[in-house]
Amino acid sequence: MTVNSATTTPTLPGTGTVRLAAESVSLAYDDRVVVRDLDLELTDGSFTAVVGPNGCGKSTLLRALGRLLRPVSGQVLLDGRAIARTPTREVARVLGLLPQTPVAPEGLTVGDLVARGRHPHQSWLRQWSRDDEAAVAEALTWTDMADLADRPVDELSGGQRQRAWISMALAQGTDLLLLDEPTTYLDLSHQIDVLELVARLHAERGRTVVVVLHDLNLAARYAQRLVAMDDGALVASGTPAEVLTEQLLADVFDLEARIVPDPVAGTPMVVPVRRLR
Repeated sequence: MTVNSATTTPTLPGTGTVRLAAESVSLAYDDRVVVRDLDLELTDGSFTAVVGPNGCGKSTLLRALGRLLRPVSGQVLLDGRAIARTPTREVARVLGLLPQTPVAPEGLTVGDLVARGRHPHQSWLRQWSRDDEAAVAEALTWTDMADLADRPVDELSGGQRQRAWISMALAQGTDLLLLDEPTTYLDLSHQIDVLELVARLHAERGRTVVVVLHDLNLAARYAQRLVAMDDGALVASGTPAEVLTEQLLADVFDLEARIVPDPVAGTPMVVPVRRLR
């Protein structure tokens, strides 16, 4: 199904420089194809949310963009180079990926977790330095986690754990950040807390952000652009107002809904009416 009739590769806004791209990418687990012949370009400084029903391929696409899953056909480009042929350490200096449910080793403290973000910058010739120490301290301070640096990660609340992982990505120094459903299992206040932090990373630190979200209203509020997927294909891309239409909600989510302005942000807000099928 195609909702967006545009035939060109969707390019999402920023400076205009394409940082990350999928070219005719198909993705599969064993013999089961999950994403088919998908094209997408993400520009420097953009904030993109990937939305769609369960099982449509959102997280699978993010894994491919983050070099965790090799396409069965097509390729992913990072700064114009095939990511599959780029050395792992080089990728890790540019791109950070937070999976849906990251797990830290038992007993690992917040400070030690964040310090792991500096590993891509070290080698036999360059061991831990004052620059690394400063990067970790800055990341902890920026995310309001400095007071919890000595606390084991497995003792934190869900919202605190997400901020700890984001701190690690910040210490890593990457300017591309991919987050797979970072608000899963969080209550609404902690969802807002995490997304406000990500929005600040984008606005104040210039990070290019790609986030998979289930909540359409939060996606519309925080992201500049939405990419909607259905059944392994990209079916719409554009501003939240362009993507979140009553027709798309019916076609993609099997949902009758009304679109009204968010009374706080002015962005589109989905008001469900009933399931169609």
